[in-house]
Amino acid sequence: MDMASIECVSYSDSMDDDDDDAGVSHLPRPILVKPSSAAAAVNVVVVSSGGGGGAAGGGAGAPPPLGAPAVPPATSVHELLECPVCTNSMYPPIHQCQNGHTLCSTCKTRVHNRCPTCRQELGDIRCLALEKVAESLELPCKYYSLGCPEIFPYYSKLKHESQCNFRPYNCPYAGSECSVVGDIPFLVAHLRDDHKVDMHSGCTFNHRYVKSNPREVENATWMLTVFHCFGQYFCLHFEAFQLGVAPVYMAFLRFMGDENDARNYSYSLEVGANGRKMIWEGTPRSIRDSHRKVRDSHDGLIIQRNMALFFSGGERKELKLRVTGRIWKEQQNPDSGACIPNLFS
Repeated sequence: MDMASIECVSYSDSMDDDDDDAGVSHLPRPILVKPSSAAAAVNVVVVSSGGGGGAAGGGAGAPPPLGAPAVPPATSVHELLECPVCTNSMYPPIHQCQNGHTLCSTCKTRVHNRCPTCRQELGDIRCLALEKVAESLELPCKYYSLGCPEIFPYYSKLKHESQCNFRPYNCPYAGSECSVVGDIPFLVAHLRDDHKVDMHSGCTFNHRYVKSNPREVENATWMLTVFHCFGQYFCLHFEAFQLGVAPVYMAFLRFMGDENDARNYSYSLEVGANGRKMIWEGTPRSIRDSHRKVRDSHDGLIIQRNMALFFSGGERKELKLRVTGRIWKEQQNPDSGACIPNLFS
């Protein structure tokens, strides 16, 4: 995508550099085991990453009582449940070869029914004992270090993690396919330092988007702009693409946070000239929704090319659109429960 001929001129104030990345606390990772008759013969110890946990009533490094069974570290249970091919956690059906080597059902077809460890034929042997061990485990969410306090049975954990509010966010930059993920402070620094996006503070903005030869534009993306207001970050997108057979221009706002928090804010976009005006009001979409998903849902200010050229004035040979807008926070009305706009924060 060629962005060299595309100009975005901003009239917002520059963002202060006071908003540095917030540190992420790293919590210990407990491993809990729920008693189960099916797994009574499996010894599992509860540990944490702090390194200081010993058995109750014993000092650090104290030997186990005489005759006590050797207890394997909890990491060995995780290793048993880790597929040797894809390294993901295994879920039923868990397959094994005649020598006892295990792997997940997805990878069984990938290795052409051959054990990746000993190269023996796998057959259709299931490791029921390991499935029972997994059933007895209760584990913390894998996003515990990002603040999630939840603990789930092994077989429920995967569903939670796919929807966990603490899971990292994808980079919202739309100019290229960026695979970077992280929390909001990390992504803000990433956008500023790596993508060199425009960073501004304040809840109002006035942008001018310029493009020569607009009739040749089918798909184009202007530089992302990030705004900091109400202690939150918002991404302003502007681009051209084909809507059916007609090229259009579209502007929309995304909230750098979860969908529930995004509903606390509203925004408006306005474009016009020559005595005509178009206004859009809506709720910013969370960056949990991909840029393409928001664009394809048409959830924003859409300007037909002929109208965009009319707003540009002149001989309609150059796109010159001025887009103004503002962001405000909705306040909850304690009497009715309805949201009322807060325009003065």
